[in-house]
Amino acid sequence: MRVTDALLPRLAAEFQVGLASASWVITGFAVAYGVMQVLFGPLGDRIGKLRMIAMGCAGAAAASAACYVVPGFDGLLAARIAAGGFVACVIPLAMAWIGDVVPYEERQPVIARFLIGQIMGVAVGAAVGGYAADTVQWRWPFVILAAWLALSGVAIGMQARVEPAPAAGPSRFFHDMAGVLANPWARVVVVVVFVEGVLVFGALAFVPTHLHFVRGMDLSRAGMMLLAYGMGGIGFALAVRRVMRWLGETGLAVGGAMLLAAGFLAVALAPWAALAPLACLVAGFGFYMLHNTLQTHATQMAPQRRGAGMALFASSFFIGQSVGVAAAGALAQAAGTTPLIAGAGCLLVPLGLVFARLLRRHAQGASG
Repeated sequence: MRVTDALLPRLAAEFQVGLASASWVITGFAVAYGVMQVLFGPLGDRIGKLRMIAMGCAGAAAASAACYVVPGFDGLLAARIAAGGFVACVIPLAMAWIGDVVPYEERQPVIARFLIGQIMGVAVGAAVGGYAADTVQWRWPFVILAAWLALSGVAIGMQARVEPAPAAGPSRFFHDMAGVLANPWARVVVVVVFVEGVLVFGALAFVPTHLHFVRGMDLSRAGMMLLAYGMGGIGFALAVRRVMRWLGETGLAVGGAMLLAAGFLAVALAPWAALAPLACLVAGFGFYMLHNTLQTHATQMAPQRRGAGMALFASSFFIGQSVGVAAAGALAQAAGTTPLIAGAGCLLVPLGLVFARLLRRHAQGASG
């Protein structure tokens, strides 16, 4: 998902395109990822969540291998779009499966632990991409991705064989989606996570580029800054029970947005490159405070249509990312990365405050 973030300057130079055009390898992946999740959710409910994940991994492995061998920028873009489409089923259906087997009162800590793998993927992907950007053959990470996805697909497929198959029934795609959106709280969660995706990942995708061009870091070090972002997320996952008891869900939403804003503003405005790892660590901790709260509520939006609900949530999140990266690419090319990252940080504060207020009202209505 994030392996091409730190590669953007290398892609722009390699294929003689602007940063805005190069960023389409991120935007195209995210669009396909978001759109296909809407389809995979109901399919997972129908044929089995683990079975669907195994098939998606196989397709994503083939598409990632194509990223290594296809010539030209258009070929790379097409292969990344295909990879995004196939791998779209993994996270939402895995979380829907957690929702099926873990009681709600135990779910937030379990989802936080599940996020450790997701966070490490984000962090290591960005770091590996940054390292590859400074090597002669920059495509080698796609070979590793292809092998990892293929092995994962085999392992999950073997596990799926011992899972009971869901009862067969007619496809009710539009009915399932309409059923999820009939819940007003589900609409709030879907809209908030869309805006979160726009603001957070529109800015985050350009953090390595900002540190490279504005602060003078080489691309391998700039990519490593997103490893610090991931470490912040792991810190939250390890401390989630204590933080939840201390702040509650509304406190997690407000505090997460504030920490995200502080981290992004420090990355954008601090004149010392040495501050970047700490700023990214703080931003990562804040993001997972906010996002974990949204994810936990997403698993409960539509218990009878959990695959569809999680797919709609994840689709909204990644379509938000695609919109954010596309807009950020144009803004970065026109005005630079500093106003882009600082502006996203400022806008996250009202997002957290509004969501916390709506969350408080929802909790009062549920208890009443």
